[in-house]
Amino acid sequence: MSKKILIVRLDRIGDVVLSTPVIKSLRDAYPDSHITMMVAPHAREIVEGNPYLNEVIVYDKSGPHKGIAGNAGFIQELRDKKFDIAIVLHPTNRAHMVVSLAGIPERIGYDRKAGFLLTKRIPHSKQFGMRHEIDYTLDLLRHIGIEPKSKELYMPVNIASEHKIDGILKESGIKDSDILVVVNPGASCASKRWRVERFADVANGLVEKYKARVAVISGNTDKKFGDRLASFITGRCVNLSGRTTIGDVASLLRRARLLISNDSGPVHISCAVGTPVIVIFGRNDRGLSPERWGPCGKNDIVLHKDVGCEICYAHNCRSEFKCLDSITSREVLEAAEKLLKTKETF
Repeated sequence: MSKKILIVRLDRIGDVVLSTPVIKSLRDAYPDSHITMMVAPHAREIVEGNPYLNEVIVYDKSGPHKGIAGNAGFIQELRDKKFDIAIVLHPTNRAHMVVSLAGIPERIGYDRKAGFLLTKRIPHSKQFGMRHEIDYTLDLLRHIGIEPKSKELYMPVNIASEHKIDGILKESGIKDSDILVVVNPGASCASKRWRVERFADVANGLVEKYKARVAVISGNTDKKFGDRLASFITGRCVNLSGRTTIGDVASLLRRARLLISNDSGPVHISCAVGTPVIVIFGRNDRGLSPERWGPCGKNDIVLHKDVGCEICYAHNCRSEFKCLDSITSREVLEAAEKLLKTKETF
């Protein structure tokens, strides 16, 4: 039976990447349906070009859809599209309000943040981190009788980004035969950021031992961390801090042998394009743990230590981020060497 289905996820880049198995699962269940995904502007490149989608809608709460008038216009546009089903993968008051006011008859999601606006809802327990975020999103499909066949992430290739990264690597003298390691020192908050100096120790160790070429990435808000890291790296480092779109990051990681990163969106992009990852996790919080947010590749390595904190105060940490500091440069370097020696990474 053909339906018009709207998938909604308005949060961060990595979260949207982890939601891509939902798209394929819906297409498998409804091969003739019109499937649309609604995302925030920063996540557009993650889903635009996905072969299992018919349409991408961008909801920009800070731009054209700001305020009462902007929201009213957007809601009317959704209403005009006459969707049959909305599946809200991450609960927010705004997302639930928009799909409700758009008059979408069947609205599925988690019973949290104005969950009463949904017509079908399941209990919200993500904060306990008992399962991976991929499974939490797929649970909504299971709730309506769809059993997913795959949990594989998907990130489309952006032709413009492919050309851009090809040009950058060529200008930098990086060949296909080189060991390209990408390092991401940024993250959404201080409680997720390992010391820049330690990233530099690891990068320099790989340059010295493997003659690796290192590319540094970071978003605009984290550019200072990327610039600082690049200044510490010996050899010919390619500093792309603040210079890449999401599509560019995917194209760069597709060519890399390894990503070394904090818990951040590029981790999941790397998994989606098949590049092994080393991820540094802090915080003793089940809802933010590797069990929920860790990478999903077969060779990926997570470094995370419990340093005895009964309560995690996040960015207001009272022990100077001991959980992060307990992870040494040597441990990360050894993890990198292990992956670089694994045949599947080449």
